[in-house]
Amino acid sequence: MRQDEHHEIEVAGVSLTLDLTNGHIASLEVEQDGRVLTPLHRAPWIDSGEAMPEGTPSGLARLSGDFLCAPFSRNDVEEAPGHGWTANAPWSLVSDERISGGRISTFRLSRSVFGATVEKRITLRDGQPFIYQEHRFLGGQGGISVSHHLMTRMQAGGLLGFSPKRFALTPDTPLEPDSSRGRFALAYPAQADLTVFPLADGGTTDLRIYPPAERHEDFLTLAEAEGSALGWTTISRHAERDMLIVLKQPDVLPVTMLWMSNGGRDYAPWNSRHVGVLGIEDARASASGHAASLGENALTRQGIPTAFPLSDGDVVVRQAFGVTPLADTYNPVGSVEAKSGTLAVTFENGAQTTLPYDDAFLR
Repeated sequence: MRQDEHHEIEVAGVSLTLDLTNGHIASLEVEQDGRVLTPLHRAPWIDSGEAMPEGTPSGLARLSGDFLCAPFSRNDVEEAPGHGWTANAPWSLVSDERISGGRISTFRLSRSVFGATVEKRITLRDGQPFIYQEHRFLGGQGGISVSHHLMTRMQAGGLLGFSPKRFALTPDTPLEPDSSRGRFALAYPAQADLTVFPLADGGTTDLRIYPPAERHEDFLTLAEAEGSALGWTTISRHAERDMLIVLKQPDVLPVTMLWMSNGGRDYAPWNSRHVGVLGIEDARASASGHAASLGENALTRQGIPTAFPLSDGDVVVRQAFGVTPLADTYNPVGSVEAKSGTLAVTFENGAQTTLPYDDAFLR
């Protein structure tokens, strides 16, 4: 990594590097229980030195970790790369300061988004295995769909856990409908419970078990149940023997989208090698693009908002995620609860893991 293109943030037990060329988290290391955990994915072509296909945007050429999409998916309202300038344009460091028990770094996007200035704030705290992210839209006009785009990779699959969901929903068409370019496993369009979701070839699958098929590229949206105080996703990775925990404010980001990228794309730069990757994309957006997010769609018809209005006031989006070692990765998670200074993860068999956590961040 070139140092002039990255900024490193470090506290006791956590080290994070941000790619300033596009705002992606390039690397993350968390030290816990004598281990160094690396829960985030980094695309295999970044460090290979290979040439990218002509016109490949930065967000794909340097795909890594987590980043902000604004708007999410297609830019069919204003011309910009997929997932917007927040995922493709340079960010500059505004400040990096030590605070009591931690560190805060603030960055600003080099381009405006529908007239809004966008700032990213990353907070790390000594001894806490969590990354606290805030994105703020200052001013602007119109509406904007927003999503985080956190990615992890599982060498031998994993077990997923979720806060209560109303339903799971696939878009009208799959990501790879052309069999000469890729494959998909789920049915499109479909809406069902995530534990019995229909497959394209018949039958159903339990989406808590990853991957649900071999060599496939799929995408679906999970709608948060009404009344949830904390939205959460857990990914217990079998080979890695750890658990990634992703947290959100469900009233701000009412859906969680899952991008299942498991060797289902055969063309460059994917070349069938992007395997075992799962995107956990907490959002206020429609999967069908910016224009769809601003109008009536399959989610808004069910009372779920898919865009923020931009105005003189600020739009603030927060997310936290962390990782911890886990011996029994086949034990399903039953609940995740923020308490005073801790996050408690309770498994279905009654076992519990408690981690130091800033419970005020997502209130």
